[in-house]
Amino acid sequence: MQERLQKLIAQAGLASRRAAEEMILNGEVTVNGQVITELGTKADPEKDHIKVRGKLINTKLTGERELSYILLNKPKGYLSSAADPQGRPTVTQLVKGFGRLFPVGRLDFNTEGLIILTNDGDFSNHVASSRKIPKVYEVKVKGLPNENAINKLRRGIRLEDGFKTAPANIKELKSTDRNGWYEVTLHEGHNQQLRKMFDAIGNSVVKLRRVAIGPVSDMNLKVGAYRKLSAKEIEQLRKATPSQR
Repeated sequence: MQERLQKLIAQAGLASRRAAEEMILNGEVTVNGQVITELGTKADPEKDHIKVRGKLINTKLTGERELSYILLNKPKGYLSSAADPQGRPTVTQLVKGFGRLFPVGRLDFNTEGLIILTNDGDFSNHVASSRKIPKVYEVKVKGLPNENAINKLRRGIRLEDGFKTAPANIKELKSTDRNGWYEVTLHEGHNQQLRKMFDAIGNSVVKLRRVAIGPVSDMNLKVGAYRKLSAKEIEQLRKATPSQR
């Protein structure tokens, strides 16, 4: 049966669909010896020879492959990537014993918190792109924003790069004399969105960590540690169940 190449690459556990699309556009995928650069191209792994970066992936598609779903509490100073040309540490280096995994979505290099790694491309694409799966963050900012400024962020604000943020749920946590602490729930994932949001009101982010991905949270998971997602957590994420925190 023919399927889009980006879907097949994701099913083979080589990359997320988005990363697979980049591979295709970069000319890293061939079908029956022909370089493919069109995203709509389909192939049948039962009939066609599909190679990614020169390696045949058909056996990964036609054979049984164990799927892994890992929750990692990412430390600062790690890239949310499977590899880095500059040699910086990546989240995949922290998780051992599960074969080749890929991060679901991204956390900034200097952001801590929960991130999922998996070799299930369809699952990764669903969780990363679904607006029904909120992501919850704890944010420490420089100074103490006034209520009017926070209300602007709650309603949505246009950032310097032109992106208009959706309404956000923001709750004040225990602030200090010098720093505000907030819990922010987002249903979107624009690049460095929270940092840009608070920069827009003049209160830069000092510390940022993600504490929940939809129904998945774990306050006991230490920074740098990881565990398997439970069957219930996986099912809830597949159904895009809103956070119950």
